[in-house]
Amino acid sequence: MSTDEVLPANPVPGEVSSVGSGFGESLPSGPEFVADPYGFYAELRRSRPVHFVRLRNGLYAWLITRYADARLVLSDPRFSKDPGHAPSDWREAGRGKPLEDRSGLGAHLLTFDPPEHTRLRGVVSGFFQRRRLAAKLGGVIEETVETLLGRMATADEVDLIERFAAPMQATVICEMLGIPAAHRADFGRWCDDVVISRGTGGEARVAAMGKLLEYITGIVEEKAAAPGDDVISALADPDGELTRDEVIPMIFLLLVAGYETTINLVGNGMLALMRNPGQLSLLRGRPELLETAIEELLRYDSATEFSTWRFTLEPVRIADTVIPAGQPVLVALAAANRDPDAFADPDRLDLQRADSAHLGFGHGVHYCVGAGLARLEGRIAIGGLIRAFPEMALAVRPEELEWKSSLTVRGPVRLPVRLRSR
Repeated sequence: MSTDEVLPANPVPGEVSSVGSGFGESLPSGPEFVADPYGFYAELRRSRPVHFVRLRNGLYAWLITRYADARLVLSDPRFSKDPGHAPSDWREAGRGKPLEDRSGLGAHLLTFDPPEHTRLRGVVSGFFQRRRLAAKLGGVIEETVETLLGRMATADEVDLIERFAAPMQATVICEMLGIPAAHRADFGRWCDDVVISRGTGGEARVAAMGKLLEYITGIVEEKAAAPGDDVISALADPDGELTRDEVIPMIFLLLVAGYETTINLVGNGMLALMRNPGQLSLLRGRPELLETAIEELLRYDSATEFSTWRFTLEPVRIADTVIPAGQPVLVALAAANRDPDAFADPDRLDLQRADSAHLGFGHGVHYCVGAGLARLEGRIAIGGLIRAFPEMALAVRPEELEWKSSLTVRGPVRLPVRLRSR
C-alpha cells in the first residue's frame, strides 16, 4: 500500500543524524488502510519491522510490528510510559500543547512507571478480579444483553453498534462505576466524541472532554459525601489511598478506555464471525468453544490497534535497528497479532486455536486492568447474539463499512445486520 507522503531522508528530530534509507514515511490514514491495515503490516514485518513514521496529527514514532519485538517493548523497563522522557518537539506537536495537557487529564495510570504505577494500579485492580466481576456484574451483563436482544427481536435490520454494543457497554460500565441510569445516554455520546474523530476536527472532542470532566468532578463530590457500593465511591473516599488529583484521571480512564474497547470487541468479533460463516456455524454448534473463541477474535481483529506511547530511556537495539534514547515508540498490536512467527496461518480465523497468546490487551505491567471484564462481556454478548439470531448476516458489503478514525481503537462506526433471512 502506498503512503500519503515520503519524508526527507533524515526525518528524526533532535540530535539523531540519520535513521537510514527506507524510514520516514507517514503512516497511511486513508479509508482503505483503516478498514484493512493487515497487508501493510505484513510488508512492514517482512522488510521494516522497526519503522520510523509520522502521524497525521504532527507526531512521530518508531513503529514496532513483530510479535517478539512487541512483547519486548511492552515489558522492558527501558521503555518508559512517562511523557517527560519524550523529545521537546514531540511533546509540543499536535495542538501546540505539551502531551500532558492535550489529554486534559494531566498525569494518570498510563503515564507512570513503577513504583508509582504499581501503587495506582493496586488501588483499582481488586475491582477487576474475576470472581468479584462475576458476582458483581455477571447478572447485570446477562440482564442487559437479554433486554437488548428482546428489543431487537421484532426488527428485520439493525445497527449492531447503536442498538446493542454501545448501550450494553454504557449500562455495564456505568453500573460498575456508579453513574445513575438517567445520565448514561449523555455519557455514551461524550465517550464517542472523546475517543473517535468524526470529521469535526478537535472541537467535538474538546467539548466532550470538558463535559465529561465536569460531570466526573461533580459526581466524585457527591459520592465522597454519600458513598454507595460502586467504584467511584471507593475511589472518592476522603480516607482512601488516592488524592483528589489522582481520582479524577483514574475514573476518566476507566470510563473511556472500558467503554470503547468492549464495543469494538463485540463489533469486530461479530463482523469476523459473519465474514467466516464456517466458524460461526462451528460456534453455534459448539457453544463450549466460546471462551477460546473470544481469545481468537481478540487476536484476529483486535479492539485496540496500537499500544499507548512508550519512550526509550536509553538506546535500544530491536532487530537491526537501534532506537535512540528519548524517542517515542508505538507497538502495532494488530500487526503483532498477525505475525506468522507467533501464530500459524495468522490471517485465518480459527476458533479452535489452542494457544492464542495475543497482545490485544497488551503485555507486562501495563496489561489492561479491565481485560477480565471485557472478556466476560464478550462471552455473554456474542453468545447471546448467535443464540438469539441464528440467521444474522451482514446487511452491507464489507467495503461499505465506515471504520473509526483513531490512533488507538479499531472498530466499525456502524455495523448494519439483517437479523433474519429474506
